[in-house]
Formats: sequence, structure tokens, C-alpha cells
Amino acid sequence: MDGEWRIEHDSMGEVRVPAAHYWGAQTQRSLEHFPIGVETFRWGRPVIRAFGVLKLGAARANAQLGRLPQAEAELIARAAQEVIDGVLDAEFPLVVFQTGSGTQTNMNANEVIANRADELAGTGRGAGEPIHPNDHVNLGQSSNDTFPAVMHIAVAVELEDVLIPAIEELRGTLAAKADAFADVVMVGRTHLQDATPVTLGQVISGWVAQLDQAVATVRGTLPGLHGLALGGTAVGTGLNTDPRFGETAARHISELTGKPFHPAENFFAALSAHDAVVNASAALRTLAGALMKLANDVRWYASGPRDGIGELRIPENEPGSSIMPGKVNPTQAEALTQVAVRVFGNDAAVAFAGSQGNFQLNVYKPVMLHGLLESAQLLAEAAGAFDRFCARGLDPDLDAIRRHLEASLMLVTALTPHIGYEKAARIAQKAHHESLTLKEAALSLGYVTAGQFDAWVRTADMTHPLTG
Repeated sequence: MDGEWRIEHDSMGEVRVPAAHYWGAQTQRSLEHFPIGVETFRWGRPVIRAFGVLKLGAARANAQLGRLPQAEAELIARAAQEVIDGVLDAEFPLVVFQTGSGTQTNMNANEVIANRADELAGTGRGAGEPIHPNDHVNLGQSSNDTFPAVMHIAVAVELEDVLIPAIEELRGTLAAKADAFADVVMVGRTHLQDATPVTLGQVISGWVAQLDQAVATVRGTLPGLHGLALGGTAVGTGLNTDPRFGETAARHISELTGKPFHPAENFFAALSAHDAVVNASAALRTLAGALMKLANDVRWYASGPRDGIGELRIPENEPGSSIMPGKVNPTQAEALTQVAVRVFGNDAAVAFAGSQGNFQLNVYKPVMLHGLLESAQLLAEAAGAFDRFCARGLDPDLDAIRRHLEASLMLVTALTPHIGYEKAARIAQKAHHESLTLKEAALSLGYVTAGQFDAWVRTADMTHPLTG
């Protein structure tokens, strides 16, 4: 040890590692051999936390099963808790694009926890005793079952504790807006053309229903994620593992996370296929599609504001142009739609990677995990920002709504039950071609009286089925 570096070793020999860090030989080899991209598993830290949870749960399980002395298990537990708490985040430097099994990140966790445990024991980093990264921290485990277990732990926690609450917060804001604007009648639009009236509350209720359905779809993926590969070791047979280890470790992991984790029904599928992850990604794609629709509707309704539709007012958060003074753009909606596009791309990558399991192992695990977690985090953050800086400030421009509603040709639909489709169509065509109001065209054609027109063409009555 020369101050800046210390010598560690693995099965391939000695490796110089930075003395200031807790990682060891295999982590250092990965840093040197995979200079690919800048994405690491540090962002958002769900993966690091999940590794801390898994290693703590495994240590407790091994102690409970008599495979690890209680004193050694306690040292591992103390170090793993620091990983969970974020104290050692800087010790996880590896990029996503590494070995497809995630072995190097698993060893990164093993080395950091072992070296910190040895430091706590007083022997110091790199001692390899009383805690060894393979023999003790990784006891009864293989990267092939720990990494997929971490995938499920990290994703399940992120979806349930971060993403779903963010979407439900936005949903609550929009539901309140739907109630507040229940009586605001406006032009309906289909095919980007004028249609029969709706209320603004009905429009927003459609957004709310989409979010409800999307959240239900995301929730529906959680049971699949609660099955853990831990206990399958290298190929699914459980070699070198106590047959009770998977169930015992899952129980401890459940206690640490508050989630109902359990051993996967079939370890061979859990290692070689990641259908639960693929399903979760697909659910996020559905959610992204709902948010895309919502955000684009807001952009269109707020367009103008004077020379577009301009029926919604959006918050004026920042200048919209470096050359046009006073311009305000729907930037929150634009950010949300960009996130949706990224989620669509991530889902394509996750789906393809999920199809690439060969024999007893899928070796696309890190990119699948990264894509899915990035989607979840981006959706949570974008939905939260859209809620705070756009949705809460949405208000109708009642004058614009009234002008457009009065000018709509499709109000003529209210006359159809009284005079028939063809006569109603002639009224609309005459009004459009001769720049008349519907009432002027109807009276000119002699199809209705002024009193009948006023009695039958009532916009509020057109927003619900016939009554009486």
C-alpha cells in the first residue's frame, strides 16, 4: 500500500485499486475494461439500495440457517445497511454496459460490503478477513440469481413507492379540475374537426380515467416482480445453496422493504427469461401513451393563445423565446411528451433484450434494468413537474370557449331528432358556404321557427343523452 493505491487480488491475480475506495479487484477490472458510456447505476440509486437490501437479507438468512457465524453476519449487515442508507453510493462506479449477467456489479457490492465490514472489524480494507467478498457476502449466491433478484426488488420498490404516488398526485389534481369545470360547455372535436359539444369536465375526466387504467396496469405487474430468483444460483439448480435459503432470504427482504417478495416459482425461468420485467416495461409504455395524449391535448387547447384554439390558459413559467418578447410556450407539456418518447424507446430495448435468453441465462440484464428504471424515474419526475407547474394552474378561457361554441356548425346535430339528418345537413352546409349562423340558415330554409331553434339547440343539453 503506497498511500494512493493498495493491492487487492482475485482469482486472476493482483490488482491495484485506489486506497480511498472500498471496491476491490473485480470492480477495478471492470472500470478498466468497460469504458462504455457514462450511465452508471448511481442515478436514483434504486439498484444500489436493492443490492444492500439483498446482501443484508442474505446475511441474515445464512446466519439463521447456520451457514454463517452470527458475528460475521452482523458485520455484513452493518456494512449493507450503510449501502441501503446511501452512505457508500460513491463506491458504485460501474457503467451499465458491462457483462450481461451483472456479475461485476454484484461483485462491486460484495467487495464494498466486505471491505467496509473488515474495516468495522479492525482488519482494514483489502484484508479479506474476517469477511471475504465471495465466501461470506456472496455466500449461497451467484450473480446469475442475485442480479435478477435485484432487478425485481429495485423495480418493484420504484414503481410502488415512487412512480405510482406521482401519477396519483397528478390524477388528484385533474380530478379536482374535472369537478370544477363540470359546467363549462365547449366544442367537441373529432378528426381535428368540430364535433358536438362536451364539457371541459368531461374532457378532463377522460384524462383521469386513462391514468386510472394505466396505474391499474402498472399495479398488475407487481405480483410478477415479487418473485425472486435468489436461491437458483448459477443455472437454477440451487447448487451450493441451502434449500431453505431462497425462502428465508426472501422473507428477510420482505421485512426490509415492506413488499411481499417470495422465491420465484421456477428458478430456471427466473434466470433465463425476464418476462416480469418486460411486462412492467410494457405497462410503463401504456402509461406514457396516456400522458402523451393528455399533454398533447393541453398543448392544443392552449395553442395561440389568440390565433390558435386558446381555450385553456396555462401557467406562465418562463419566457418562451429568445427573440419574440412576451411569448409563453407549453414547455411542461413538451417535456412530458419527450419523456414519453424516451419511454417508448426504452420499452423497445427492454422487449428485445427480454427475447434474448439463451439456454439457462439471459445476458441482457443490466440494459433491461437500466431502461426500465430510467422510464419509471423519468415518468415520475415528469408527471410531478407537469402537476406542479402546469396542471394545477390550468384554467378555461371562457370567452374563447363561448366564441368557438357559438360558431360551431355541429350544433345543428340537436335538430336531427326533429327535422331529420338530411335537412340538418343542408342547414350546416348553407351556413358554412354562405357565412351565416346556423339559426340564420335554418330560418332561411324554413325548416324551423326561431322559437323551435332556440328550444332545440341548447348546448348544455347536448352534453348528455336524451332525457324525458
